[in-house]
Amino acid sequence: MESLLGVHVAGGAVGLISGFAAVAVQKGSRIHRAAGRVFVVSMLAVGLSGAFIAAVTWVPTSVAMGTFASYLVLTGILTVLPAATWNRRATLGSAVVAAALAITLCLFGVLALRSATGELDGLPAPMAFLFATVALLAGISDVRVARGAAPTGRRRLARHLWRMNFALFIAAASFFLGQTQVLPPVLRTPWVLAPPVLIPILVMVYWLWRTRARGQPVFLGEPPARGGTR
Repeated sequence: MESLLGVHVAGGAVGLISGFAAVAVQKGSRIHRAAGRVFVVSMLAVGLSGAFIAAVTWVPTSVAMGTFASYLVLTGILTVLPAATWNRRATLGSAVVAAALAITLCLFGVLALRSATGELDGLPAPMAFLFATVALLAGISDVRVARGAAPTGRRRLARHLWRMNFALFIAAASFFLGQTQVLPPVLRTPWVLAPPVLIPILVMVYWLWRTRARGQPVFLGEPPARGGTR
């Protein structure tokens, strides 16, 4: 278990560094692709190891969030891989995972509301419902992508970037808000803790706006209707 915890901590550190590096550089550049590859591997390591550790120690909310981060990274990378039958099937299968996460996180939100603190294992009720909504919308998008034409151009980029940025948001929030005890007291202020958590969300919103297709808003990277603009 100690070695797995080491993998989790190392993966988290590398994931945050590579994630923010990918955010900072030009999209599609060599540095962005290299940082993105490191981010994918490290986030899968931290997400899956964290989910396993949480399952053994029975922290259900952490199991869900580790699985959610891994799901977002996997579907984000599937978006930029060549369209193929296996890719379509994997995307459809991921919709089942997203649906299970949405139901589970919604249940966590209800349990958090019924608790005295309004939280469940450190997860506030509003955040649980927010994550449940995102998982539900992501799963709907997966079904539409798997059943229709694969997203291309701006929509493909939007689908990839919002999922990667939201996974980075989960990792940043888990560390900067959920593990503040490991930071020196001088750094435990909103001015230090808030920016790393907010930046992925702001960047996600910015790119969803930038990649809107000819005046039409991009809705979670869904493929356009037949005969529409690609």
